[in-house]
Amino acid sequence: MSNTIALYPLANFTFSTKEAQPEEDPSVSARLQRLQNNYEDFGMRRTVEGILVVHDHGHPHILMLQIANAFFKLPGDYLLPGEDEITGLKKRLDDRLAPPGSSAMLDGDWEIGDCLAQWWRPNFETFMYPFVPAHITKPKECKKLFVVQMPERKVLAVPKNMKLLAIPLFELYDNAARYGPQLSAIPHLLSRYSFIYQ
Repeated sequence: MSNTIALYPLANFTFSTKEAQPEEDPSVSARLQRLQNNYEDFGMRRTVEGILVVHDHGHPHILMLQIANAFFKLPGDYLLPGEDEITGLKKRLDDRLAPPGSSAMLDGDWEIGDCLAQWWRPNFETFMYPFVPAHITKPKECKKLFVVQMPERKVLAVPKNMKLLAIPLFELYDNAARYGPQLSAIPHLLSRYSFIYQ
């Protein structure tokens, strides 16, 4: 991908709802326990997430899912063992945001760009780092964040139990208290790009 990203207005996108997609785990501790169980069977978990950028009033916004009116996350999920990262991310984006029965479900028409970050989980704990700590030889999870070039127009269907919010970069910047270190780092990660407002 070039060092420019074309940003289309938020108003160009149509939002609808679809069936709820409950989280696999009822709590953080249950998620970490499942991670540990899966690690014993399959090794390190690989997770992929998309950074979907649009603009509103001439300022970049990131499309994020909000769960339970509190928890924010990028669209994406963990990969199956041996699954390709780009193909897997397209499938996860379709699973989460494509309208039911749409042709997008068949061809995954997402334009995946650069990998902007890798976050590593050294242990079966909540902490992730943008590096593998020196004393860790077998990290438990690697999460990669990819920029996704949004088309000029697209219909996005949001699961009923989630909200899709457009969060401005100025809200994310230096706001780890609300969004956590991974999401609040996105403005830094995107600073290498020039935005072309369409």
